[in-house]
Amino acid sequence: MNTTIKRTNYKLFEWIDICHPEAEDLNQIAQTYHLDYFQIKDSLDVGHLPKFEKLPTYNFLILRGYTAKEQDRVTNVNELSNKIAFFYNQDKIITIHRSEFDFLHRITVDFEQSSDLLIYIVHKLMQTFVAPSQILSREIDDIEHAIFIKHDSKISMEDLYFQKTETRIAKKLLVITQNIINQIEVNEKSKTALQDIKDQLVSLILVFDEVSEDANNLLNTYLSVNTQKSNDVMKLLTIFSAFFLPLTFIAGIYGMNFEHMPELKWHAGYFFTLGLMFAVAVIIYLWFRRKHIL
Repeated sequence: MNTTIKRTNYKLFEWIDICHPEAEDLNQIAQTYHLDYFQIKDSLDVGHLPKFEKLPTYNFLILRGYTAKEQDRVTNVNELSNKIAFFYNQDKIITIHRSEFDFLHRITVDFEQSSDLLIYIVHKLMQTFVAPSQILSREIDDIEHAIFIKHDSKISMEDLYFQKTETRIAKKLLVITQNIINQIEVNEKSKTALQDIKDQLVSLILVFDEVSEDANNLLNTYLSVNTQKSNDVMKLLTIFSAFFLPLTFIAGIYGMNFEHMPELKWHAGYFFTLGLMFAVAVIIYLWFRRKHIL
């Protein structure tokens, strides 16, 4: 995509939004807006984690928003989120991003100061984590219900693994973001809004931490349940073997084609053999009952 630059003038400051910048535009952007080349490079690094730098003429900030879809198989921070880089001071805010964020196109508030716009965008970025946290929590609850209520042994281990991985990555990203947000300084008027963002971050971290712990516990529980079911099957097969092995042994002996087997000439030999088998089965049954196996 071609680089798009949108300018919005407010009373006391200007907002410049740069979307889809290319690597070859680095020098031009740095020279045009008097920005550090390496910070511009950081802003275009797809996998760069949140950071904050305070310079003499402006502040540099990178934050990430949750952009993964519900059906995505997330394995790293790039698949989970996309970032916005901020270069800001009292007179200007420059935002640089490669991915589209819808809320950037729906801003209609007439902000008085640049810090107000900064706080607004940061707040919207943090809100992108709210819906995914609720979805992941609900999915974990559904799996828990399937395991313990429905006794469903066909839970997808793959789904549970990716939910666990997505939750873990989101939690780590939020912890890093929390440390960065704590470094931001705003005017007295915006401090309340900034504190709301900090409170929301704490709440989100707790939610993702709880979901992560539940996912770990469910994974261990699911493995334990399957192991127990396997043990129950093996126990049942062992009991059947214990009953039928001696009976098969007796039947095998009298099934041998030898001429000189005295029992074969008995008139009651058939009933005697059946009685012997029945007696052996009863003895095995009583032994299992005594040992509380049955």
